[in-house]
Amino acid sequence: MAPDIKRSSAFLRFSSGGVCRMCHRVFLLLWLLHFSSVYSDITDGNAEHLKREHSLIKPYQGVGTSPSSQWDFKGSTLVTSQYIRLTPDERSKQGSIWNTVPCYLKDWEMHVQFKVHGSGKKNLHGDGIAIWYTKQQLHPAGPGSNDNFHGLAIFIDTYPNDEASDRSFPYISAMVSNGSLAYDHGKDGRSTELGGCSAEIRNRDHDTYLAIRYSKGRLTIMVDVDDRNEWKECIDIGGVRLPTGYHFGASAATGDLSDNHDIISMKMYQLMVEHTPEEDSQDWTKIEPSVSLLKSPKDNIDDPTGNFRSSPLTGWKVFLLLLCALLGIVVCAVVGAVVFQKRQERNKRFY
Repeated sequence: MAPDIKRSSAFLRFSSGGVCRMCHRVFLLLWLLHFSSVYSDITDGNAEHLKREHSLIKPYQGVGTSPSSQWDFKGSTLVTSQYIRLTPDERSKQGSIWNTVPCYLKDWEMHVQFKVHGSGKKNLHGDGIAIWYTKQQLHPAGPGSNDNFHGLAIFIDTYPNDEASDRSFPYISAMVSNGSLAYDHGKDGRSTELGGCSAEIRNRDHDTYLAIRYSKGRLTIMVDVDDRNEWKECIDIGGVRLPTGYHFGASAATGDLSDNHDIISMKMYQLMVEHTPEEDSQDWTKIEPSVSLLKSPKDNIDDPTGNFRSSPLTGWKVFLLLLCALLGIVVCAVVGAVVFQKRQERNKRFY
């Protein structure tokens, strides 16, 4: 029976080593899956999916008032070879720039490179930038312009109009409207926002970035304000319905307080997503802008951060859950190996 004992010992050593190797491989796999899930959320900027007719890139050759121009600017907007300044650091200025080509992409992602800077001290500057996807070009320009708009608005608000607000500004928020909702300037749009986050975007030594993704009814907004080439999630919400055929734009405004509001680039990417035959046969230009929410946007009033309390799992949360599951498997495997070894040692006493 000695050979059997040797085979058992060898099997135990193989099992222990196999468990370790297996756990190591599973851990590496989970790590790769985590990063692929996080970074696949935002495109890496693949040039073949860049839609130039909806993009604003240096040296801004498609900007102007001619019939062949793809971008039109209004108000105080100044176009240079390095940036497009929507407003200078002066009071009572309004400026905007609009894509004249309607967008018929069902799934898309917009990357906005921008810079907000000025001489004002803390809380003595304003008012911010808005990124739009709307049925028509809005007039006058500025965050919240044409309060009853149709489409999507992303507000980068740098000044708190609501003195009772406990939020940290600058603050980024999103709003979808079919013309029936009005942006409340006095409350910084809090009653109609879908979610938001604070982001230190002002007077940075580097440019700041915003990514807006709309795909399969899900709106995701990410920011990169630390120049680390890493996206951080700001808003992620499903149940969003946006039509095709709307226009992209950007606007800014100053009041008694001011800042320079610069757009460096706006890059539009087409997302290659499969849809069901029913979705493909639908006339997407007839869709009414709407959001199917489990909670009303007004519920955000009770949440200082402005985020939904029932937000979906982020990439890191999923990774931690998977890691806990892996550790549980490892513990069970080790305990099983120890129990097996004890039984083998007990059997040896009978030979």
